[in-house]
Amino acid sequence: MQSKSVVISINTSLLCLTACICQNLYAEAGSTEPVLLPTLKIEATRTDTAWLDTPASVYRIEHNNNDNNIGVNLSETLKGVPGLQLNNRENYAQDLQISMRGFGARSTFGVRGIRLYVDGIPATMPDGQGQTSNIDLSSLDHIEVLGGPFSSLYGNSSGGAILTTTKEGTGKDSIELGYSGGSHNKGRADVILQGGADQAGEPSYVVSSSYFETDGYRDHSAAKKVLSNAKLTWDLNDGSKVNWILNHVDINADDPQGLTRAQWQANPKQQVAFLKQFDVRKEINQTQTGVTWSKPLNDQHEIYAMAYAGQRDVVQYQSIPSSTQVNPRHAGGVIDFSRDYYGTDLRWTGKDLLPNTRFTAGLAFDYMDEDRKGYENFGANGNYGVKGNLRRDENNTLWNLDPYVQASWNVLPAWTLDAGLRYSNVHYESKDHYIVTGNGDDSGKTDYDKVLPSAALTWKISDQLNAYASYAKGFETPTFTEMAYSANDGMNFNLRPASSDNYEIGLKAQNAWGNFTAALFQSKTQDDIVSAGTVDGRATYKNADKTLREGAELSWNKNVWRDLKAEASYSYIDATFDAAIPGSAVLKGSKIPGIAENQAFAALGWQPETGFNAGVDVRYMDQIYVDDANSDAAPSYTVVSANAGYVWKQADWKVRTYVRADNLFDENYIGSVIVNDGNGRFFEPADGLNWSAGLSVSKAF
Repeated sequence: MQSKSVVISINTSLLCLTACICQNLYAEAGSTEPVLLPTLKIEATRTDTAWLDTPASVYRIEHNNNDNNIGVNLSETLKGVPGLQLNNRENYAQDLQISMRGFGARSTFGVRGIRLYVDGIPATMPDGQGQTSNIDLSSLDHIEVLGGPFSSLYGNSSGGAILTTTKEGTGKDSIELGYSGGSHNKGRADVILQGGADQAGEPSYVVSSSYFETDGYRDHSAAKKVLSNAKLTWDLNDGSKVNWILNHVDINADDPQGLTRAQWQANPKQQVAFLKQFDVRKEINQTQTGVTWSKPLNDQHEIYAMAYAGQRDVVQYQSIPSSTQVNPRHAGGVIDFSRDYYGTDLRWTGKDLLPNTRFTAGLAFDYMDEDRKGYENFGANGNYGVKGNLRRDENNTLWNLDPYVQASWNVLPAWTLDAGLRYSNVHYESKDHYIVTGNGDDSGKTDYDKVLPSAALTWKISDQLNAYASYAKGFETPTFTEMAYSANDGMNFNLRPASSDNYEIGLKAQNAWGNFTAALFQSKTQDDIVSAGTVDGRATYKNADKTLREGAELSWNKNVWRDLKAEASYSYIDATFDAAIPGSAVLKGSKIPGIAENQAFAALGWQPETGFNAGVDVRYMDQIYVDDANSDAAPSYTVVSANAGYVWKQADWKVRTYVRADNLFDENYIGSVIVNDGNGRFFEPADGLNWSAGLSVSKAF
C-alpha cells in the first residue's frame, strides 16, 4: 500500500504542476508584452531540435555557471540533474560512482551503463566501461545529459549518455594562469591558451594543462593527477567544420578502500589497519586523440565523420593475502593491463527529402585490444605492495559494428513522430597465454547482439508547452572487467547481456516562469548485470532474472531577477528485483543496492559577468542499501555548500577569485557504497566541512 500511495502522490504532483504551467501560459496569453525566450539547441539526440521540442529527458549545463570550484571532479559541475546519481568516493583511484535511473549503480569503480563522450569522441570503451578522469573542466564549455529511452541511440548502454563539449577558441590570443588550494593539502595549478581564427581556413585553438595533488580526506588516499587537453577547430570556406582533439591524463592514487559501519562510526578517516601492509594503489596513463568533420553538401544533405584512437595503461595493487593466492587458479593481487582502442562513426543526414521529414543513417565501429596480466602482490621476501611472479597472461579483443537509422516526421503542425533503429552487436575473444600445471587454458569467445528500436511522439500543446511519450529497447553487455573473474577464477563467459524495455511520458514548459520538466518512467530489464560480491578487491558479477525501475523526475530553473538564478529538482526511483534469485538472499521486491529512492536539489546564485558573485546549494540523498539482501544501508543525508567570488575585467586583463565551503554544517555521511562487498566493508565516507579558494589571471594579446 505504501508504494501505491507514493505513486498516487507523484501522479497528483504532476497533475498539479501541469495545471500550474497551463495557468501561467493562459496568464501570459493575455499579456500585452510578448516574452522572448532563448532557444536552447540540443545535440545529444541528433535531431537538430530545441530543448523544448526534444522528446526526451535531456538537460544542458553551461559550465560558465559553475566556476567557483577547484575544477577536478565532474561532480562539481553535474549537480541537480534529475535521475542522475553522482557519488564522490573521496577516492581518486576508483573514479566517481555514476548511475542514471539506477543503471550503473553496481559499479565498484569506473562508469557502467552510461555512455560518456568528449567533443563527440567516446570516453567509454567499446565494452561499455567508461571513466570521467580525462574530462578537462578547465576548458569545458557545456554538458548534455540524456536519460531514458533515447539513450538506445548510442547502442551498448541502458541508462543514458553524458556528452561534454570543450570550448572553441574565440577572439584574441590569450593566456590564463590559475591556482586553487583547499583542505587536505589540495592544490591545483593550470594554464589555458586560447585564440580565435582571423579568417576561414585558419584554426582556432584551446590548449589546457593542469596539475593536481592532495593528501586526501582519508588515510592512504593521496593522489596526483596531470591532465592536458587540446582542441583545434577549422571553419572552412566550403561550410565544413573540423575539430581535432588530443587528451592525456596521468594519475597516481592510493586506495583507502571501504569501512564497516562500526569502523566508519569510530573514525571515518581511517583505513583498516590490516590493509595498510598491501599499499593498495592505482596508476593510470591514458592518451587519446580524435577528429570530427561535418559538411553540408547542400540545403538537404549533410555528412558527418568521426575517428578516434587511444591507449590506456593501468596497474592496480590489491589487498589479497598471499595465502589466498596459493590457489594455482588465482590471478594474483596486481592487475596490469595495456589497452589499445580505436573507432569511427560515419553518418548522413537528409532534410525534407519527404515533406517535413529528417532522416539520419550511420555506421559506428569500435575496436579494443587488451593485454591483461596478473602478478602476485608480494616479492621474494614476502613483502606486500610489490609486483611478484606472473599469475595471469591473456590477450582480449573486442569489436562492434553498429548500423543505425533515425527519422523525424512532423506529421501534423502540432504532432511529431521520431523513430530509430540500431543493430548493436559486440564480439568478445580471450586468448589465454598462462597455461601451467593446475591452471588450464581459459581461452574463449562469445558474441552478443540486439536490435534496438525506439519511438517517440511529441504533442506541441502550445508554443511554450510540449508533451511526449517514448519507448525504446535497451541493451547492455558485460565489460571485460566484469567478465575478468568467475567462481573458478577464469573468464566469466557465462554472463549474459542485459535487455530492457524503457517507457517514458513527460511534459516540458518554457515560459516567463522558467523552464519546467516532469517525467514518469519505467524500465523492465531481463538478465540485469548485478554484483555477485567483492572480496579482497576482486569484483564478480551475475545475472538477475528480472529487475524493475520506475519513478518520476521534476526540474525547474529560472533567471529570477537580473543575474539572480534559481534551480530545483527532485527524483524518485523505485528499483527492485522483480524476481527472486535462486540460491541467494534476494527475494522478489528486494531493493537493488546502490540506488537512492529519493533525491532533491536546490540552488540560488548571483552570477553577473563581472563583479561580485555568490551562490548556495542544498542536496538531499535518501538512504542507499549496500547489498542485495538489504542487510544494511548508508543513511540519508542533507549537505549545504556556499561559494563567493569576484571577477574584475579591464581592457585585455581579467582576474577571478573565489572561495568555497562544502558540507557547510559538517555532516558525517557516506559518500558512496561498495555494493555487495564480501568483507562487509561497504562504506566509503564523505569529507566533512572542507574549503577551497583560488585565483586566476588572464591576459589577451
